[in-house]
Amino acid sequence: MEAIAHLKNISLSYHSPKGETKALDNVTFDIYDGEFLSIVGPSGCGKSTLLSVISGLSLPSEGTVKIEGNRKSAYMLQKDHLFEWRSVFSNACLGLELQKNLTAENRQKVHELLKKYGLEEFAFKKPSELSGGMRQRAALIRTLASQADILLLDEPFSALDYQTRLTVSDEISKIIKKEKKTAVLVTHDISEAVSLSDRVLVFSKRPASLKAEFKIEFPDNFKNGISAREAPEFREYFNKIWKELDK
Repeated sequence: MEAIAHLKNISLSYHSPKGETKALDNVTFDIYDGEFLSIVGPSGCGKSTLLSVISGLSLPSEGTVKIEGNRKSAYMLQKDHLFEWRSVFSNACLGLELQKNLTAENRQKVHELLKKYGLEEFAFKKPSELSGGMRQRAALIRTLASQADILLLDEPFSALDYQTRLTVSDEISKIIKKEKKTAVLVTHDISEAVSLSDRVLVFSKRPASLKAEFKIEFPDNFKNGISAREAPEFREYFNKIWKELDK
């Protein structure tokens, strides 16, 4: 696969009246076109800060971020942030509105995405009429509608109950792969990272530095997120990542 983003020697420090807090320490890795990459690490280590650096919302204190071509990134956050006074369709169009790019053609593309992923009949209903999983699907469609190439997923399933989380994470990962997008997922859930990803990066406690990298490969009959958990290799990957986090 072709590398489409390059992070080289990234360090970032926050400054406050109490002094300097280092969040990232000399982080280097590439992101490859079409891959599903997960980032795991201790709570508060700087994983979300790393997504901000990739997106350009935060500038590193040291190091460089290079995104190839005219590729854009977009966020899918922990909470769906669907506005109750807007319809599901109107929520899905929000990113395009903010970009001042809500053309007739793009409105039609949003309709097509809602139809493609089972939300057509809810297009003009309020978000409160959707289940938790459907709300996350609507949030993903909003992200996809922005026409970004790299999707930055900041623990988007953590607010769901366990059973719903399994189903929705599997569903969302399939949609992302079907749309041929590149995804970077921040999660504290090792099982989720292993079952969904092509590659997992393990980070240290704050300030975050890259400790280890694992390429995840399952046999063809264990390819989707839920079935991957039944693969013989799953426990081996889980244990290796757990040991890195526990060092």
